Amino acid sequence: MSSKKFSYGKDKLTYRIAIKIAVGEVSTMIDSSQSEKIMESRKKVESISSSNNTVYGINTGFGALCNTIISSEDSNLLQENLLKSHAVGVGKKVPKIISKLMMIIKVHSLCMGHSGVRIDIIDRICWHIKNNILPAVPIKGSVGASGDLAPLAHLFLPLIGEGEVYYKGKKIRSSDMLNKEKMIPLNIKEKEGLALINGTQFICAFTCYALDRFRNCLENADIISAMSVEGTMGSDISFSKELNDLRPYNGASIVSDKIRELLEDSEVIASNKKSGKVQDPYSIRCIPQVHGASWDSYFHLEKTINIELNSVTDNPIVMKDGNIISGGNFHGQPVAIPIDYSIVAASELGNISDRRIYLLLKGNKVVPQLLLKKIGINSGFMILQYTSAALVSENKNLCFPASADSITTSLGQEDHVSMGSIGAVKFLKVIKNLEKILAIELLCSVQALDFHRPFSSNKKLESCIGYVRKHISFSDKDKIFTDDIKIAIKIVKSRKLIESTS
Repeated sequence: MSSKKFSYGKDKLTYRIAIKIAVGEVSTMIDSSQSEKIMESRKKVESISSSNNTVYGINTGFGALCNTIISSEDSNLLQENLLKSHAVGVGKKVPKIISKLMMIIKVHSLCMGHSGVRIDIIDRICWHIKNNILPAVPIKGSVGASGDLAPLAHLFLPLIGEGEVYYKGKKIRSSDMLNKEKMIPLNIKEKEGLALINGTQFICAFTCYALDRFRNCLENADIISAMSVEGTMGSDISFSKELNDLRPYNGASIVSDKIRELLEDSEVIASNKKSGKVQDPYSIRCIPQVHGASWDSYFHLEKTINIELNSVTDNPIVMKDGNIISGGNFHGQPVAIPIDYSIVAASELGNISDRRIYLLLKGNKVVPQLLLKKIGINSGFMILQYTSAALVSENKNLCFPASADSITTSLGQEDHVSMGSIGAVKFLKVIKNLEKILAIELLCSVQALDFHRPFSSNKKLESCIGYVRKHISFSDKDKIFTDDIKIAIKIVKSRKLIESTS
């Protein structure tokens, strides 16, 4: 997408492109063909509004009030009240990039021409995106069914001069921002308020951001685990192509191929063959099977979220034939279940990493116990594993599937909800913990490998080890390890190890 602008509603949006748009790496446009579809869709809404037909969300109330008829004189006030009344979120504010992703994903959906909003509404949202004037959105309040109602209401309050935005480094009232920019609030007309707050954009934004970091964790985990294989005097036999082809899961094949590549021509592995060890513990021997299952979960969620990003998820939906249909495209269940699956997959990636940390601390014929030669007066790396154990335990507690719960809302009209919003927020929490666990394994594996000198690792792994050692020195006595952990976390998040092995 770097050679041309991304066309909202026309080009296919992926989670990677959405993030690139958010960070300014990809520019955007609205193609004239999509503008025509948007305007045609709007005309259909206006024709309904001027007729005697009753259509949900245009001349009726919402949710439990769907049978309450609203006069044409009150329809605009209805839409403005909708934004105000649904802005009931609580808790801390979502990260700014999440707010921006929500707007990007919503614009893409609106530009498909099935939502019945005016182009002026879309242009104003694009103005917010372009100028990085991002709404302040509370993180709690969505049940992930009738769209992410509460967070989306907060997201679009600034359109009518309400709510708060981040403006030039400060959080200020939207009305003050509009005054500074010499702009006026928009009038929200028939169906537009409903189109803005119905949809899965909160779920999608969190999922896109977490999924991108999950992919990074998966790639880092494969690289770091290869170091741990060497550090624990492990064997490379379990990564053989012949063995893994007998159980050809996609993820397992990717992992075994990668580990095999990273251990090729390793002097450390060659020296380990003389250790007399019959077989390795599961956390070493079963890396392809465990990491691979997490990779397969990633691919499942990637496919799902990319479908969702290119879907129309508000309600009611304006069809090509002019009919306006009230359905359930806003329901988050198709995404909620794969999110829960990936939470388990990410948690397990941290679980097995912690087991390898434990093995590294046990030591062997080459590596001293607790990764220091002089222990007793020194505790060595012992307590780092306490931290990884705490993070692993926290992740396990976050694994209860949010989608397994449902609490009836809207006086029974919305009697089954997905809770996908809760799952998406949890997903990011688990990924952040996972990054820290992998950072601790990285510290321990590189420390262990220093004891294997003068034997060298594979060239690509040596490049990774060299990069780590530029920033974190070998430890020969106790120190404040939290400083090293912080640096290691930055290394994991930076993707520098992936670049060194690509």
